[in-house]
Amino acid sequence: MKEDQLIITEERLNKFTRVAASRQHMTVILENVHDKHNIGAVMRTCDSVGVQELYILYTDPGLGKAHLDRVKASSTGVRKWLDIHFYMDVDECMTAVKKKYDKIYATHLDEESQSLYATDLSEGVALLFGNERDGVSQEALTYADGNILIPQYGMVDSLNISVACAVTLYEASRQRLSKDMYISPESISSENQVHLDRFLAKHHEKYVQKAQK
Repeated sequence: MKEDQLIITEERLNKFTRVAASRQHMTVILENVHDKHNIGAVMRTCDSVGVQELYILYTDPGLGKAHLDRVKASSTGVRKWLDIHFYMDVDECMTAVKKKYDKIYATHLDEESQSLYATDLSEGVALLFGNERDGVSQEALTYADGNILIPQYGMVDSLNISVACAVTLYEASRQRLSKDMYISPESISSENQVHLDRFLAKHHEKYVQKAQK
């Protein structure tokens, strides 16, 4: 047994294994989302449905490196269990995403947008969200393979970004669950084993830090 497993309870190890086995080939891109609380809420939803990594893209001139540093410093505690990628260039961000995921779907309303519930979200997908005021930029939209919308029936036709992300991710989770894509810990894949090893490494690092105090 590895050293990092010797300093972990069986209950904790079982949780790490269960979470790692459930990680999905799916990600979220947030473009110019200002509010750190919204970003924190998105992180928690990502973790909840099995999304391991999140891309945060800032191109708004008012959201320079200082804002990015503030977001990094204030991110919710769940961040330590996720892989967060920060970018300040659309091309660099989207190129990195395209290398890993089959499709990018933007939450954007146009004549060709289709309902979230009519979109196959069980592929290797990246879900692109803009801020509530401006939405997804035209530059980022050029990389999208399609636009999706959340059907709404009220007087106001917009949702808070963290709510929209949660609705979308849980629809993706529902579709994946129906296809048995949340595998049991007993049959963890080699790809998901990588996640488990990283969880154990982070746990071990925290244990060592506490022991040194």
